[in-house]
Amino acid sequence: MVNDYCLSSFKLMTIATTILALLPVLTSSVRGSDVMIPMAIPSFGGDVLAVVTVFVVPTLYCILKERRVRG
Repeated sequence: MVNDYCLSSFKLMTIATTILALLPVLTSSVRGSDVMIPMAIPSFGGDVLAVVTVFVVPTLYCILKERRVRG
C-alpha cells in the first residue's frame, strides 16, 4: 500500500514538473517557437490526461464499489 502511494506521488511530481516546464514553451512567441510549440502540445496534453486519469479512475472505482455494497 505504501509503495503504491510512493509511486503515485513520484509520478504526479514528475508530471507536474513536466507541465510547468512546458508552459513557457507553449506561451512563447520568440524565434523558433513555431517549431517548438507543435512538439510541446502532445506532451502537455498527455501529461494533463495522465493527471486527470490518476484522480478520476480511483474516484469512479470507489463510487462503483460503494453502489455494489449498498445495493
